[in-house]
Amino acid sequence: MPNELGTKSLGVGARPRKVLLAACGTRGDVQPFLALAVALRRHGHQPLLAAPPSYASEASAYDVDFAAIDDGPNRILNETATRRFIDNGLMGVRGKIAAARTVARVKQLMIAPLRDVAAIAHDHGDVAAVVHSAAFPAQHVADMLDVPAVVVALQPGWIPTREFPCQLMPLPKVPRLLNRSTYALVTAAQRSREVERWRTDELGLTARRHGARRWLRDPGGGRRPVLQSFSRHVTPVDRAWGDAVRTTGFWFLPARPDWTPPRALTRFLDEGPPPVYIGFGSMTGTRARRNNALVSEAVRLAGVRAVVATGWGGIESGPPSPDILTIDQAPHDWLFPRMTAVVHHGGPGTVGAALAAGLPQVLCPHMGDQTHWSARMRALGVAPAPLTARDLTAHRLAEAISASTTDRRLRHRAQEVAPVVQAEDGVNTAVNSLLSHLT
Repeated sequence: MPNELGTKSLGVGARPRKVLLAACGTRGDVQPFLALAVALRRHGHQPLLAAPPSYASEASAYDVDFAAIDDGPNRILNETATRRFIDNGLMGVRGKIAAARTVARVKQLMIAPLRDVAAIAHDHGDVAAVVHSAAFPAQHVADMLDVPAVVVALQPGWIPTREFPCQLMPLPKVPRLLNRSTYALVTAAQRSREVERWRTDELGLTARRHGARRWLRDPGGGRRPVLQSFSRHVTPVDRAWGDAVRTTGFWFLPARPDWTPPRALTRFLDEGPPPVYIGFGSMTGTRARRNNALVSEAVRLAGVRAVVATGWGGIESGPPSPDILTIDQAPHDWLFPRMTAVVHHGGPGTVGAALAAGLPQVLCPHMGDQTHWSARMRALGVAPAPLTARDLTAHRLAEAISASTTDRRLRHRAQEVAPVVQAEDGVNTAVNSLLSHLT
């Protein structure tokens, strides 16, 4: 994959900038910001990554300055109600009620990490910009500092367009004239009385109007720059967005300097043909034991070897097997080139890593934008039809794994797409775009 550690000079007349990167959420939410921080350092600037404390050691490994913030919405991931929502998504009235309750709780839990980001910004001084995800409204901290806020869209669907409907959640197909209206749910999710009270009562800023997409405007009414951390070759973009929205390509981390593979992993890889990777990332759910049995049976039926990543607990660790090695996790840039296919939940980080490795994929979407990525991988010709998590069976998964490992068209197409994704060098494109807004 692209990107190597090291530092470049800034060039004549340039000066280093301190950039506050505010990231809140699971690995898929934070790792792109770490990749951006590493690239900023390489360009001679001074990134400060503010993220949950569990990412401190990884930031240290890349020599990136780090400040811990409250875990915020991560706190609900292990709750039974959240696990059931992950299992069932938006199915039925109960699913929609659960989704509404989850969004409400997330808004409440967002305040503590936002307070921490504001305190960090106040304490460090000389911050030239605040970079934050669309789901984490740290633009208010930028307004407090009177510096630019740069929005990172980790998934498509945040920026309204008439060209296609919102892709953050599965929606029925609508006439093209109604495409823009499907973004109303995103606009509503961005509105938060709790955040507005924090803005006015604690930051001392004026209240903002609740107009549609107001979060994409700075206090003067100008468009905030948006960096979309995925590939225009993979998911559609709208040229009408103009220069304010830059779709850069996926943001890949360089190899972690202090990481070495466990002996059991290297031994397993050496003992037979390349295995299949199976992992559901941060999708916890309530079916970890069932998923272990299902995956084990699917591997047996498909006649393959597998490296199974337990991740945040979506797949329970099972008894030893000669054809299955269970691990917690491993860097995708190291692991995927040693695999023959990737079975995963459809998070954009895993999608990008599998594309860059040139591997066929099997997608098992659980919720949200994962349905979009699953459809795009099939349309791109690198994956068979997706298997939704709630409908997953051992036989269906075995059939999909067999297709991913034996269908020459899938493999050929995956190998065609890989150099296109790699050539975008998304994280350096993002840095150059970011810095252009600071000059």
